[in-house]
Amino acid sequence: MRDSEVLVTHHKALMELSHNTSFIEMPRPRKLAALMELCTRLLGVKRASVWLFPPERDRITCEWLHDKELPGRNSCIAQNGSEFNLFRSDHPDYFRAITEERVIAVEDARNDIRTRSFDRDYLSVQNIHSMLDAPIFDGEQLSGVVCLESSVRRDWSVPDISLSAAIADTISLMNTHEAWLRSKRALEYVSRYDSLTGLANIDSLRDRLNHLVRKIKGRGTGSLALLWIDVDRLKTINDGLGPQAGDQVIADIGQRLKEIQLAGKDFLARIGGDEFALVIRNYTQPSFLDEVIREIHSRIRQSIRVSDQDLNVSASVGICHFPGDCHESEELLRGAEAAMYHAKRQGGDRSTLFDSEIQMTARSRFALESELRETLRTSGLDVFYQPIMDRTGTQLESAEALVRWQHPQRGWLSPIEFLDVARSAGLMYELGACVLKNVCAHWREAKDRNTPLPTISVNLSAEQILVPELPELVKEICGNQGMPVSALQFEVTEDSIQGDFSVIGRVLEQLVHAGAELAIDDFGTGYSSLSRLKSLPFSRIKIDRSFINNLPDDENDCAITLSIIGLARGLGLSVVAEGVESEAHESWLFEKGCDYLQGYRYSKPLPYPEFIKRYFSE
Repeated sequence: MRDSEVLVTHHKALMELSHNTSFIEMPRPRKLAALMELCTRLLGVKRASVWLFPPERDRITCEWLHDKELPGRNSCIAQNGSEFNLFRSDHPDYFRAITEERVIAVEDARNDIRTRSFDRDYLSVQNIHSMLDAPIFDGEQLSGVVCLESSVRRDWSVPDISLSAAIADTISLMNTHEAWLRSKRALEYVSRYDSLTGLANIDSLRDRLNHLVRKIKGRGTGSLALLWIDVDRLKTINDGLGPQAGDQVIADIGQRLKEIQLAGKDFLARIGGDEFALVIRNYTQPSFLDEVIREIHSRIRQSIRVSDQDLNVSASVGICHFPGDCHESEELLRGAEAAMYHAKRQGGDRSTLFDSEIQMTARSRFALESELRETLRTSGLDVFYQPIMDRTGTQLESAEALVRWQHPQRGWLSPIEFLDVARSAGLMYELGACVLKNVCAHWREAKDRNTPLPTISVNLSAEQILVPELPELVKEICGNQGMPVSALQFEVTEDSIQGDFSVIGRVLEQLVHAGAELAIDDFGTGYSSLSRLKSLPFSRIKIDRSFINNLPDDENDCAITLSIIGLARGLGLSVVAEGVESEAHESWLFEKGCDYLQGYRYSKPLPYPEFIKRYFSE
């Protein structure tokens, strides 16, 4: 048979194997076994094996070995129970060859410079005369080899080499697919589960409630009770003992709630910093729920040992029913949350059932949420600008963009009046995108009028910086207006960088790579660690206004502000003081070397036309 015909036959056999549904669904060891068996059968070689580089890359380790003469020993465990390893230090010529050559085809393995180091301990012992090795890749990186070994001296043909390379490429594709699956699972975990407690998050809870509500509506029977559990006084613990203590309390309470065994317990989630949700299915009678709530309170009230102290905490619980209190899953969430807030307003450490009075308050909140959704859909939010001045307070350096909402009935609303609604409704990402679109549109309008704006600072929420696609969204929005990303500075608070560090780090690095600068906002009020600060690409620190208010009369505020300025200098960062309202503030900050000043001494936040008129009109 001619080489071309052999080549076609070999590749047809490989395609039939690798594209077979049963092969695709096999676990990795069985796939490798099938591929190596195919090699020995088609090429008539004694052995076929797969070898991998460990992370240190000082050796290759056998992952799978098929020996057609020893069918009962198709593994990579040596007789002494250890793995088969080939070390770079023992075989430098071979390792050099596999990193430089596409395929190693050796006719006389015992004498070839690339493989002769294997002779005494391996080739002669196993009666191997010829070797054919093809590289396996993970992406562009060499990750291993497929090794074919012949017990007779062999001049490897083109079909032989082609099949070995195709087998190696098949394993490379398996590696790529498996890496993608691992990445997908990791992303799924990050996006669906809470990293501190291991519990499901708010998105997972919403999906579960949607499913259960549809199921009950379809069958016409069944009921749900949603318990919204908020830990009381967690902020006090964080302020007094630090965020690690607060995290320990949350983790401990999450474990206690997880361990509660009761009829109807369907789903448990951590839905916020100090909030949990428990779904009870069908067992929703008042007498039973009373027992459940007593058990929850009892578990949470048990002391928690933190930093050699016994802490006693409590919780406020809101309960909402479906059907009865609401008609949709989102209403069930909002009703339970509203009932919880009512319990908290009553002093905490108690539970409240959703009722008509709470319903009126909740409806007002639902209405505001619905109006905000529509406003975001039509890009109806506005942006005001507050100037950031140089250290003398006389020259405009940049400006901070601040979201405002002109409500048709309530007039201008400040962020404090609607951001909490946006956050609880999961709208922060859309809101941030709306703000950025407005900023870019203003920038474009100013450019068209030959009025170049200074750098604009835009706030990013914790919800935004946990979305890996944020940098691409920023580039797309800026690109639509022809605005360079370098015209922006993004501000994040200390608390917002406490989430998944790998995701946050990548997002912020990509924003900087795209041209933006980063500032850490409200510095001194959150709980960022210095290790995080130095690892993230910030170029600016903004001192929170609470430390500026009583300057220069309050010694503690003076000491804290000087410490922040010194820290910034040590890290090579510039400093902005927020809340500058008096000449005394300005003079003290100028004297202490603060770089930039922001506050009502210079201007309140201004609508775009007023901002342009004040700072750019001739």
